Amino acid sequence: MLLLHTCCAPCSAAIIERLFSLDERFALFFFNPNIYPLEEYLLRKTECVRYANRLGIEIIDDDYDHEGWLTFVSGHENEPERGSRCLLCFRLRFLRVAQVAKERGFERFATTLAASRWKSLEQIAEAGHWAAAETGDIVFLEKNWRKDGLEERRRSLLLENAFYSQNWCGCEFSRR
Repeated sequence: MLLLHTCCAPCSAAIIERLFSLDERFALFFFNPNIYPLEEYLLRKTECVRYANRLGIEIIDDDYDHEGWLTFVSGHENEPERGSRCLLCFRLRFLRVAQVAKERGFERFATTLAASRWKSLEQIAEAGHWAAAETGDIVFLEKNWRKDGLEERRRSLLLENAFYSQNWCGCEFSRR
């Protein structure tokens, strides 16, 4: 079974559809303490929950600790997108995903962040494999979710479902 970390409904929809087509057993995990302000976080979470409920997918919601995230990335606030702040952010989030996956009996975890053209696939892979190694007995499924027509399908599903969509990761530093 796979635990899929989800950042937002638009990035998740085509991946969810693909997982269904592969008869993959999976659940979603929403853990995004980087998103700011709280209103933005709640908007993205609500869209994910709405979509998961409509499809009958279990969605696990973890705590929102933006202050803890700020402490974790402290000193890297002025880094550009795809810089050291992003790698730290991925590590923090994926470690939690891996921990929850292990606690709940999932064998693997993956992330919808690998669907975003704004994110570094290399950083995602590095952080994912690091989190899996730190946790033990869990595998990070390294997947480029931008290929095989998924980017085009993402755009279609965004319109079909009238998802709230954004063009930034959610942290206050990327919005600049």
